[in-house]
Amino acid sequence: MSIPKYLLCKGSQLMACLVVSAFSVAAMAQQDFSQVTIKTTEVAPGIYMLEGYGGNIGLSIGDDGVFLIDDQFAPLSVKIQQAIAALTEQPVRFLINTHWHIDHAGGNENFGQGGAIIVAHENVRKRLEKGQFVVPFNADIPPAPEVALPVVTFDQGITFHWNNDTLKVLHAAPAHTDGDAVIYFEDANVVHTGDLYWNGLYPVIDGSSGGSTAGMISGVEALLERIDRNTRVIPGHGPLSNKDEMQAFLEMLRASYTRINALKDQGMTIEQIVAAKPTAEFDEKWGAAILNPEQWIMMVYSTLAQ
Repeated sequence: MSIPKYLLCKGSQLMACLVVSAFSVAAMAQQDFSQVTIKTTEVAPGIYMLEGYGGNIGLSIGDDGVFLIDDQFAPLSVKIQQAIAALTEQPVRFLINTHWHIDHAGGNENFGQGGAIIVAHENVRKRLEKGQFVVPFNADIPPAPEVALPVVTFDQGITFHWNNDTLKVLHAAPAHTDGDAVIYFEDANVVHTGDLYWNGLYPVIDGSSGGSTAGMISGVEALLERIDRNTRVIPGHGPLSNKDEMQAFLEMLRASYTRINALKDQGMTIEQIVAAKPTAEFDEKWGAAILNPEQWIMMVYSTLAQ
């Protein structure tokens, strides 16, 4: 995925200007989805991770039917359905959105038309229903059609007893957005984190959708307390992961937040903070894709007030 040029904004203009357009409408329009392939990885018996273009998908199949976690961009729905059909003849019964962004919920309309019951945090429905301008995407997202909206919503969490497992869906209060959900398969010991966790990547934090760096730190801390070193972790972006790798992500988040916030409190401008390179020790590992180091500093700075 190509990244548009980093834009540096003046201090007082920061919250009103574009931070990064990693998922701009123009970039999506130019993407040739016909060249995208869906990679299927078995995470545990009956549980799979699907990778294509956008957020990682979680999939549970069994006697009760198909349970899908996220659905990437709309043009990929047919390919995703084909990947599912290669594993089971059953239709998608439930689709849960980990948040409202179109690289995770863009296929809602197609799966809703296919009969899937869409489930999400109540803020996901609100944002999908109204549409809005998403600053990190540099995109004006129009209201979604009725068939694409969640018909079951929750506040703090919801539980599914499905395919011989107990699925705990938990709200991570404002983190990547204000509608984040993580899905924990208790018996299989698998968790899908949505965009609360990005494996090996500086994450996008959408302040325009209620997200914050501090909230993301809190959400990852809470999730780490729930899992163990045998837990298979499906991140929002990046390869299949585990607790140790998520712990490293948390340490990067904490250090970035603490250092950038301290420099801001010293009265440094955003230009001066970028020049100070407060995240230098993490940049080679985390800044190679999606966000570069300068964009990451801008991202954290822009969400300090959230």
